[in-house]
Amino acid sequence: MDFTFTEEQQAAVEAAKAVFADVAPDGVPSPALTPRAVAEEFDRDLWAKLADSDLLSLVLAEEHGGSGLDAIALCLVLREAARVLARVPLLEHCATAMAVQAHGGPELAGALLPGAGNGGLVLTVAAHGRSGHDPAELAVTARRDGDAWVLDGVQTAVAWGHSADWTAVPAHTGEGEAVLAFVPKGAAGLSLAEQYSTSGERLAELALDGVRVPAAHLIEAPGAWDHLRQLLATGTCALALGLGENVLTMTSQYTSKREQFGFPVATFQSVAVQAADRYIDLRAMEVTLWQAAWRLDASTGGAGGPLPSAGDVAVAKIWASEGVRRVVQTAQHLHGGFGADTDYPLHRYHAWAKQLELQLGPAAAHEEALGDLLAAHPLA
Repeated sequence: MDFTFTEEQQAAVEAAKAVFADVAPDGVPSPALTPRAVAEEFDRDLWAKLADSDLLSLVLAEEHGGSGLDAIALCLVLREAARVLARVPLLEHCATAMAVQAHGGPELAGALLPGAGNGGLVLTVAAHGRSGHDPAELAVTARRDGDAWVLDGVQTAVAWGHSADWTAVPAHTGEGEAVLAFVPKGAAGLSLAEQYSTSGERLAELALDGVRVPAAHLIEAPGAWDHLRQLLATGTCALALGLGENVLTMTSQYTSKREQFGFPVATFQSVAVQAADRYIDLRAMEVTLWQAAWRLDASTGGAGGPLPSAGDVAVAKIWASEGVRRVVQTAQHLHGGFGADTDYPLHRYHAWAKQLELQLGPAAAHEEALGDLLAAHPLA
C-alpha cells in the first residue's frame, strides 16, 4: 500500500503554507482580555488570499471551477490553517460546498458553487442543534407547503453565522428523514442572536420561525447530512492536529532555551518524557485522521469496509478530543508562568484547543458510538 500523498495534495499544502506564512497567531485581540468577541468579522483579507490561491475551490469539480480534490486535501490545508489560528470559515465553507456538489440539484449548485469557489459567497452550516448535545437535525422541523418547505426551530453556536451568505440547516421531516435546507442571509423569519466561543469568536444562535425555502434549495438525498456531519468532524480533527503540532513545536523551542541549574530544561528526563508522550498523541491523532478522511472519500466512491465510515470518524474523534487537550495542558505546564503571559501566543492556542475539544465532544461518547457500530457490524 502507498501511504504517500499525491502530487496534487502536496501542492495544496505548499499553496496553503505560502498563504498562511504571514499570519500571526496574535494578530487579533486575546480572548482572555476581550469581554465579547475578539472581532466582529473573520479575516476577510486572508479569505481573499485563499480565493486567489484557488484554495476555496480546492474540493470543487472542474466543471465548477475547482481542482477536483478530496477530503484528504481539505484536511491537509486545515492542518496548516490551525498552525497559525487562521480566522476563516474554511472548514464549514468547503464542507458545505462539497455537500452541495455531491447531493444538491443543478439549481442549488448553480446558485452557490461558483460564488463559493471564488470567495464571493460564504457558506456555513448549523451543526450543533439546540443545545450542542442533541442531534442537530432534531432541532429544526421541515414541512412541505406547496412547492416550498417551511422551517421552524433553533440551532445554537453556528460558526460564522453572522458573516455567512448561506447557512445549511439540517432538519427533520417528522418521518425519520433528515434533510438539508439552505437558507440565505436575511431570509424572512430568520433571526440571529449573539453568542461567543471559548476562543472568543463570534457565533450565532439561529432561530427559524416559518422560514420558507424553495424545494430546489433543499437536499433530500439519504445520507447527505450524515456525510456532511462526518466531514465536519474529520475536518475538526485536522484542525486539532495542526494546532497540537504547532504547540508542541513551541514547547520544544521554549524548553530548549529555558535553563535551570545551568542546563536547558529540555534535557531533564521528566520534561523529555512528557514531550514524548504528547508526540505519541499527535502521531495517533494523525494516523486516525487520515484513515477517517480516506474512508469518507472511499465511501463516496462506493468503496466499503468492515465498518461504516462513522466508525473511523469516531476513532479519530476519540484521539483528537483527548489528544489536543493533553498537548496544550502539557505545554502550559512546561512553559511555567510564561504560558499564562497574555503577551505570548500560547494562551490563544489553549483557548482554541478547548473550543475544538468542545466541538468534538467527549471521548467516552465516541467510544460508546463505536461500540454500538461494532455490535451492529460484527467483524468476524
